[in-house]
Amino acid sequence: MLSSSRTLARSRLPFATLALALCLVACGDSGGDEGGGGPPPAAVNIAEVVVKSIVEWDDFTGRIQAVDSVALQPRITGYLDKVHFTEGEIVEKGDLLFTIDDREYQAAVGSRRADVQRAQTRVELAKQNFARSGKLATARAVSAEELEQSRGELQQAEADLRSSRANLDAAELNLEFTRVVAPINGRVGEALIKPGNLVTPNASVLTTIVSIDPMHVVFEGDERIYLKYQAKARSGERPSSRDVRNPVQVGLASDEGFPYHGEMDFVDNQVDPATGTIEGRALIPNPDGYLIPGLFARVRLLGSGEYSAMLIHDAAILTDQDRKYVYVVGSDNSAVRRDVVVGRSIDGLRVVTDGLQAGERVVVNGVRKIFFSGAPVTPNVVPMTEPQQAAPQNAAASGA
Repeated sequence: MLSSSRTLARSRLPFATLALALCLVACGDSGGDEGGGGPPPAAVNIAEVVVKSIVEWDDFTGRIQAVDSVALQPRITGYLDKVHFTEGEIVEKGDLLFTIDDREYQAAVGSRRADVQRAQTRVELAKQNFARSGKLATARAVSAEELEQSRGELQQAEADLRSSRANLDAAELNLEFTRVVAPINGRVGEALIKPGNLVTPNASVLTTIVSIDPMHVVFEGDERIYLKYQAKARSGERPSSRDVRNPVQVGLASDEGFPYHGEMDFVDNQVDPATGTIEGRALIPNPDGYLIPGLFARVRLLGSGEYSAMLIHDAAILTDQDRKYVYVVGSDNSAVRRDVVVGRSIDGLRVVTDGLQAGERVVVNGVRKIFFSGAPVTPNVVPMTEPQQAAPQNAAASGA
């Protein structure tokens, strides 16, 4: 009897399980009917496509250079006597920087002056002899040959005088070169040779001087960008930097953005075949002397003429393999997929060259909540530049 009771209980267990499952299914269906049949529309932020006139800028890397730079060398040989400046200070053109021992050169000037005096004496004597010979020749007291000889002696004496004066000028110039002065305005560097050392022309660099205001920024562009600019110049869309001083913006490694502004003043005449690049140069005002030669610089050069463009935030753009697309929300509050072609970034927004029209609204926040094209959404309109802006409290409560 006990065995048969257990068998009966086991046979009833599947029926009880089936009944419980049917009950749960019935309860689930009833709850679904009461809930309205599906999830609510996704809450998303949408923004209207921005349409405005823009210009494109091309980015380069470069270096700051001085407009004028001098490696100061002596013009004569001698022992350095004194340094007359403080290293690193600002100097003006003509300021005395170094003196070289000038005693030897003063003696040379004295000797050349004596040579000039002797030559002048010989000229005076030759003039007197020539005048005397002229009077005697008139009285036929001397021959014509003697008169010509006197004239030749006078001409020789005058030539010796000119040579002596030229030697004196050279000696005085060498004496002047014992005073080494600044050839330009700028900041002077370290005194590379100290007093007591022998200096020689074309071998000794005394110091360096670099100009301060303005400064150059030098950068290089590849063949592609050069050909692009040439094509735009031919079409009239953008003038060549050889003909027009196109604007340039510059930022240093520590700068946010590009706080320095200047203009192009040179484009090289050939492409370097070793690197495939061409050099460009811009002039940057530097009234406070903050820019110094050798600094790394980020350079932006005007890359196009002004034109009207449509722009959206990068947060709105999705990628499907090699295609870019966005969701556009129409008047029925449904999100429809739209393939787009995008360009460069301008002022934090992305240029759209194809796929959108002015006045359309795109999803800029919540795109991951949209699982298929045509899905209903609850839109919250925000500025294109602020895709993360929160929805108003009443709208949020209504969506909840």
